[in-house]
Amino acid sequence: MIDREFEKKLNKIKDDMQRIAVIIPCYNEEAAITSVIRDFRVSFPTAEIYVFDNNSSDRTIEFSRDAGALVRTVPLQGKGNVIRRMFADVDADIYVLVDGDNTYDAKEAPRLVEKLITEGLDMVVGTRVSEEQSAYRLGHRFGNALLTRCVAFIFGSTFTDMLSGYRVFSRRYVKSFPAQSVGFETETELAVHALQLRMPVAELPTAYGSRQEGSVSKLNTYRDGLRILITIFRLFKSEKPLTFFSLGFFFCTFLSVLLSIPLFESYFATGLVPRFPTAILCSALILFGVILLTCGIVLSTVTKGRTEVKRLAYLAIPAPYIKQSK
Repeated sequence: MIDREFEKKLNKIKDDMQRIAVIIPCYNEEAAITSVIRDFRVSFPTAEIYVFDNNSSDRTIEFSRDAGALVRTVPLQGKGNVIRRMFADVDADIYVLVDGDNTYDAKEAPRLVEKLITEGLDMVVGTRVSEEQSAYRLGHRFGNALLTRCVAFIFGSTFTDMLSGYRVFSRRYVKSFPAQSVGFETETELAVHALQLRMPVAELPTAYGSRQEGSVSKLNTYRDGLRILITIFRLFKSEKPLTFFSLGFFFCTFLSVLLSIPLFESYFATGLVPRFPTAILCSALILFGVILLTCGIVLSTVTKGRTEVKRLAYLAIPAPYIKQSK
């Protein structure tokens, strides 16, 4: 039963908005996918619901079709590959991305969409709120917080739940996103893309529940955590090359100066430089540092050009707006 306030918001979205697509990445989610599709059909009766199956060995595809979803298959394994295919193939004005494990509450979706379109945002992240230890394990909470702070330190102010799988996007975000990731590190890439272009984004707390019986998490805490760290490192190098290579320059310079102190002491005391290998090493370190700094300066110019191209692609697509009431 839909309450009056919920129905009012839903009608407003239907009257004033364009097309909404619910996109669900799936891998072996036969236990939960029917419930996910059914719940989002209630939240968005007129929306297209897509299930992108990633080589499931169970009956996920069959159950998705029976529930009325449009099913696509992605042969390249990994959530990042699925996101890339989703963003390329699905045409809509508002995209609701949600995992197929039924841990996110579909009733929260209209609230996320409403915030996106009334405030002219490009992404709204549903931050996970759960009192169930089994739903959001302590190790995953700690890893999420650590990785989120790493991104905040490198790229500036960021999200409190960077790895949430519940997000709403505008069309201009989706069609300007140059997806590169393969696996679960794609959430990091989604956050950095918004930060790099300084897009208007927001977060809203959403309920996060336990998986249904028969549904198993595909996230490997250590393996995928390491891949996310590597992705942060890679994005730091590619998006902020001057800062990245300057750190190498300062390290080489510091080490060179530290090693050269005894040489200068000997030279001023005796007028001789007895340790030529150390002197050569100090010179090589300085030269290597200068090369790193030069690389940073050149790549910073290249990155600025890439960012401008992405910004122009982003601006070429109009933002979603609600009609003003008379």
